Amino acid sequence: MKASQDKIEDSGGQKLPIQQDVEQCAFDGAMTALVPIADAAHLIHGPIGCVGNFFGGSNNIRFTTDMEESDIIFGGVKKLYKAILEVHRRYNPSAIFVYSTCVSAMIGDDISGATRDATEELKIPVISVDSPGFIGSKKSGTRLVGDVLLESVIGTAEPELTTQYDINLIGDNSDSGAIENLQSMLEKVGIRVLAKITGNIRYQEICYAHRAKLNVVVSSKPLLKMAKQMEKRFAIPYIEGSLQTLEDTNNCLRNIAAKLENSQLQERTEQLIAEENTNLNCQLDLYRSKFQNQRIILEVGNSKGWMIISVAKYLSLDVIPISQKVSPDSQNRIQQLIGRDVICLETYNHHNLFQIIQDFQAHMLVARVNYRNIAIQAQIPFLDVNQEYPAYAGYTGVLQAVRELYAAFQSPIWKQLRKSAPWQ
Repeated sequence: MKASQDKIEDSGGQKLPIQQDVEQCAFDGAMTALVPIADAAHLIHGPIGCVGNFFGGSNNIRFTTDMEESDIIFGGVKKLYKAILEVHRRYNPSAIFVYSTCVSAMIGDDISGATRDATEELKIPVISVDSPGFIGSKKSGTRLVGDVLLESVIGTAEPELTTQYDINLIGDNSDSGAIENLQSMLEKVGIRVLAKITGNIRYQEICYAHRAKLNVVVSSKPLLKMAKQMEKRFAIPYIEGSLQTLEDTNNCLRNIAAKLENSQLQERTEQLIAEENTNLNCQLDLYRSKFQNQRIILEVGNSKGWMIISVAKYLSLDVIPISQKVSPDSQNRIQQLIGRDVICLETYNHHNLFQIIQDFQAHMLVARVNYRNIAIQAQIPFLDVNQEYPAYAGYTGVLQAVRELYAAFQSPIWKQLRKSAPWQ
């Protein structure tokens, strides 16, 4: 779950609005990972509020048992079983995922028993996802999804045909744009994506993911455990890849081709990389003059931040990195890319950020929407890089990042903001 609470902090005589984040829970992680399975239904055994509490941004089928006080007192298993039958009767999905929540887990409802009985009755997979929010963070829920898919889905069906270039792309829904982008590039060189776990995919495709020749984990540490277990169980090797920067994209394609051990495939991959980089440089030439001598404050910590750091050197942008927390590895990587250390912000001390903008005479703030009001107060352009929206990924992601930066810089609203009121 993600929530925000507006507060007012009085610091240095200025009042700046603050939006406070609440870390997402395991239930959010499980839902976000599984909801992209297009032909499955998703039934939440809990209060109705849990349906809307995750940012999945998907219109796929999802339902709730809407647990009430009487269900908590007398148990909600019968209600759950009836709900499963009703979902199947109305929508006939390929599979039904049933999620536990904090409420249903605390009262001890036997969700596994209900799903087992429903599977026998309906003759379709009805799968229990034991993901109450209190068991951990969003990453815990995503990791749990890997275990569920391994135990209940992968290996339960066989594909009609296989090739020596079949691979699986593994990544959570927050990087779904990266997975789709990578798939389109791989198809150009003759690599077939057998399953996307868990991108926009049908349930049946995940069932025969065990027949792939390679697993590619795309920027997803929580699902790395699943790739390791598939290597032990099905002898499928895995590599980690990323499309967060231009260099990462080039290396990811090369590593996939090298792992499949075919010289012609590697030649086609190198040709694709050369063509994409040449085309990208031609398009970036149109924007370079627009960003000269511009300085931006950039909040780092997600994939969009890395992409903007990557393109900064191509645009002659001066980047001032900020973050509330940063790992030593990220700190070192940023130092290598732009030659600056990350400025650590005090938690919820937005006056600190306002002062940084003034000290560095920044021309733009690139951060999560939490900081938008600070940009308005400082009267500089703002670009929201919240990772809830599709990520900047691959070659198209580079161009998308540049276009969004340019659009934010050139927006006429900022000139209007700096003008005096008509009565002044």
